[in-house]
Amino acid sequence: MIYLRLFWEFCKTGLFAVGGGLATVPFLQDISQRTGWFTADQLADMIAVSECTPGPIGVNMSTYTGFIVAGVPGAVVATLGLIFPSIIVILIVAIILKAFKDNKYVQAAFYGLRPASTGLIAAACLGVAAIALFNTGALDSLKTAFSGIRWPAIVLAVVLWLLMNLGTFKGLKENKVLAKISKLHPVVFLALAAIVGIIFKFGTK
Repeated sequence: MIYLRLFWEFCKTGLFAVGGGLATVPFLQDISQRTGWFTADQLADMIAVSECTPGPIGVNMSTYTGFIVAGVPGAVVATLGLIFPSIIVILIVAIILKAFKDNKYVQAAFYGLRPASTGLIAAACLGVAAIALFNTGALDSLKTAFSGIRWPAIVLAVVLWLLMNLGTFKGLKENKVLAKISKLHPVVFLALAAIVGIIFKFGTK
């Protein structure tokens, strides 16, 4: 049954995605490959929508995925599956952590989770960059490598990065206009990127 499958897949994701919302991305990529519920491009759209909407990115992405697969009930089930392990773990931790927080083995376990969390987030960043900036299907051969690069997306990313950081460069800090642009809220840059994507039809075939 699709609802049980959704719950189980996101329950596993919620249990092992250590490091926050972006750490769920490698698990979503695995779900995509095994189930075919959504494509790599749809995953990129999920990430963009989840980053732009209120709430934890992992929860937003599970809701989005569940909705794609099985509508509103699927969204509810997938979200419950993701948060269920966290609720159980938090209850357990709340009971025992106070007694064991100074235990060297507990501290070592938390320390050991750090590189795993870093690796998951790094994998997510690389995966999102590959989806957004490259046509991965065209990169299967070196002959078509350059044709597989999404140049408009790369140009947009560079322009946005420059706009956000020009006011911090040595020699440009005194420029009041650049300083004001650099200090704009990130939502402004997200909105600009969305508008450019709509105008130039990024991601459409």
